[in-house]
Amino acid sequence: MESQTNTNSTNSTKILNTHDSRHGIKSKKQQSLKKTKSKNIFASFRGYIKYKELTLMFLPVALYFIIFKYIPMYGITMAFKDYKIKYGILGSPWIGLQNFRDLFELASFSRAIRNTVIISLLKLVTGFPCPIILALLLNEVRHLKFKKTVQTISYLPHFLSWIILAGIFYQFLSPSTGMVNYILSQFGIKPIYFMGSNEWFRFTLVVTNIWKGIGWSSIIYLAAIAGIDLNLYEAAVCDGANRFQRMWSITIPSILPTITVLLILDVGGIMSAGFDQIFNLYNPAVYETADIIDTYVYRMGIGEMKYSMATAVGLFQNVIGFFLVITTNFISKKISNYGIW
Repeated sequence: MESQTNTNSTNSTKILNTHDSRHGIKSKKQQSLKKTKSKNIFASFRGYIKYKELTLMFLPVALYFIIFKYIPMYGITMAFKDYKIKYGILGSPWIGLQNFRDLFELASFSRAIRNTVIISLLKLVTGFPCPIILALLLNEVRHLKFKKTVQTISYLPHFLSWIILAGIFYQFLSPSTGMVNYILSQFGIKPIYFMGSNEWFRFTLVVTNIWKGIGWSSIIYLAAIAGIDLNLYEAAVCDGANRFQRMWSITIPSILPTITVLLILDVGGIMSAGFDQIFNLYNPAVYETADIIDTYVYRMGIGEMKYSMATAVGLFQNVIGFFLVITTNFISKKISNYGIW
């Protein structure tokens, strides 16, 4: 019995010793990791000091983000207060979630959310594939002058503001003097009120948005296509693949990571349907189908001076957008192993 107890005690001692040794190894690893992290931080600061010129060039950008992006985030507290200009943000009374409760009871806010989601989804479904298709088609063009001409023409609308384009579209789409309705009248079709009809306004938004952004958005896809190894195409030609087969089997899979990242960012922007475009094109006659969250915030905050309510709407919009980005990135990582992070 004494020998058994001695052996048991020695075994337990060995186990404790091995556990302590393992614990000691882990603690040593943790200490080494902390040391490497501290060394990396010190090395980065030393790099900032070493390259003074680059640091000075970076400072204005850092100050811009601190002053105009991070410091104004304190204004989010207005969403939880009954903000009064004479009292300021600190002096205004705290009311918690009352602004959010009041918002969700308003029929106009529910309408703005519905319109934002519908317009954003229409733009996403119809507008997102268009730059990809244009980039794929331009990549197959072998006549350089024709290719550059098409690229230049497709890029130009991006450099025109929506204020200028709004005036152009109002002239072209006018039911009485517009070129589009004149052409339709030649085929016996009655004039269409593109800008003043709830039935046609969303269609007008989607088409004009594609026309303005298709060329500029295709640049990033063309850049991704330019980085594909040409040996892949040569091997496919030797195997007898035609242009469509090379496009489907080589080009599209090669630019899939770029497509995935841009899709995630576009999904994250669903709660922002494009303030500049809609604000310059819409009018009270189409509020029912065109009033989105951004225009609603503009009218409530600047027009009606309800700053707390407008801040609550903006905070709600940003939280939903952040959640959509996180969710889309998670799903993309699970399905295709591509994502933003």
